[in-house]
Amino acid sequence: MLVIAKRNLKIFFRDKSAVFFSFLSVIIILGLYVIFLGDLITSGLQGVAEVDFLINSWVMAGILAVTSVTSTLGAFSIMVEDRSRKIMKDFKVAPIKRRDIAAGYILGAFIIGVIMSVTTLILAELFIVLTGGELLPLTSLLKVLAIIPLAVLASSSIVFFITSFLSSQSAFTTVSTIIGTLIGFLTGIYIPIGSLPEAVQFIIKVFPVSHAGSLLREVMLERPMELSFAGAPASVVEDFKVSMGVNYQFGSFSTTAGTSVAILLATTAVFYALAVVMMARRP
Repeated sequence: MLVIAKRNLKIFFRDKSAVFFSFLSVIIILGLYVIFLGDLITSGLQGVAEVDFLINSWVMAGILAVTSVTSTLGAFSIMVEDRSRKIMKDFKVAPIKRRDIAAGYILGAFIIGVIMSVTTLILAELFIVLTGGELLPLTSLLKVLAIIPLAVLASSSIVFFITSFLSSQSAFTTVSTIIGTLIGFLTGIYIPIGSLPEAVQFIIKVFPVSHAGSLLREVMLERPMELSFAGAPASVVEDFKVSMGVNYQFGSFSTTAGTSVAILLATTAVFYALAVVMMARRP
């Protein structure tokens, strides 16, 4: 398991294009935000103090959630390539259990996802500071660093399940293009969830990675919300949280941090189990 994970780490970080494409969706989202989405969102919050700090933190939290998907997608491309080049068959005839092979790919993808997500966090904090915001307080930073592995676990489990069906690089390229295109919408980054139709809102709310975004927003928006909504009624703050996807509402039920953590853990268990079963059944 450790040997396969170490091998995959070397292959991934040696391939500069794989690293770049893991960041591509993030670069596109950030570019769209800087060019016109930022002005579109902040125009609806005129008169709110420190609005740039508030919205920049909101976007960066969403980008961290996206990175947990795109980075692990790049990591699992190694598995698809091994399958297409028949390297996987060499592993299977070696004295290694199939679950250890699967665990090696999972561990490698998890480590890659965490490294890329932490790198994104550093860049996100630099962006926030350079645009007039503040660095995360130490306690908030530690919370984000605790959320990142959980987000990566849930995201990688979904990606692992999807890629377990793929046997060629062309199929992987198609799937990764679709995921890269949709992930910004599915995590509610492009437009605040409160501005979307009910049907679209429901899709975002039930998409597990959106709950990683919710947890990250809860922490990263804590300080800017203190500044922006100082003295505001609690109902105004709650409406903002629901509209911006900090919390999700299902009728009268509003999700909490505990709800989101439970969803991410359940997603991890279910999708990894399904993916391992799929790999065990492959010839």
